[in-house]
Amino acid sequence: MIASTQTNHPLPQLNDESPTAAALQIACNRLKSAGLRITQPRIAILEALIKRALPASIEQIHAELSNTACDLVTVYRCLAAFEELGLVRRCFFHNGTSLYQIALDDAPAYHVVDKASNAVGELDSDLAIELSEAMQEIEKKLIARGYTNVSHMVEFFARAPKHPIDRVQHGSVMAEIR
Repeated sequence: MIASTQTNHPLPQLNDESPTAAALQIACNRLKSAGLRITQPRIAILEALIKRALPASIEQIHAELSNTACDLVTVYRCLAAFEELGLVRRCFFHNGTSLYQIALDDAPAYHVVDKASNAVGELDSDLAIELSEAMQEIEKKLIARGYTNVSHMVEFFARAPKHPIDRVQHGSVMAEIR
């Protein structure tokens, strides 16, 4: 595990009833159960991830933090620790960019990347469920063949529909990744 950053700043109270506060509480509980301290930089990074609907690069996450929250190296280290704990999911895209997304539940997230604009959309729930079921079957077969620690990573690359209405009808939410 990566050592926590020291802080002399008081930590915020997590007793708010908002969905963001509830998600932050879940994340903090997972950090505590892993033996990691809850620090100001970790909370700031978690809040930035929770507020984002789609994956973000380390630089994008750092840019959303206040100048005093933490430096870029701390963001790298915290995301590595969060990934090790399963708090974040790393996505790899065709241009070599690694993006991070909060992963507070076990539901896999699958993405579609527009080859022309690098916009990222999450697969709609029907397709995600269908793909997840197929991937679980393959994982079971691999385990039956003696493989251990089986996991998968799936990303799709395509040209987005030309008409915005087509994207809305098929549940695609696109956000440009730079």
